[in-house]
Amino acid sequence: MQKNMAENILAATDGNFENEVLSEIANDYAGKIKVMKLNVDEAMNSASRYNIRGIPTILVFKDGQVVEQIVGAVAKDQITKAVDRHVG
Repeated sequence: MQKNMAENILAATDGNFENEVLSEIANDYAGKIKVMKLNVDEAMNSASRYNIRGIPTILVFKDGQVVEQIVGAVAKDQITKAVDRHVG
């Protein structure tokens, strides 16, 4: 009996987003990108500088400039598509 593919899909939520999505991205792109976490309550100046209004927010930097911004918990494939546009 074949399993329904939907059973293998884990929903990203505020509670599991970092572990289920970002840690996988860091592992998948090890040596190609640096994945960092910023606590906006502790680093208010940086959050303000990059106009972070929603959490989670993902900023993709290339050559010191923000080239992609994703706001909200999104599927891993949306993040990888954004990263792939800028990873050589």
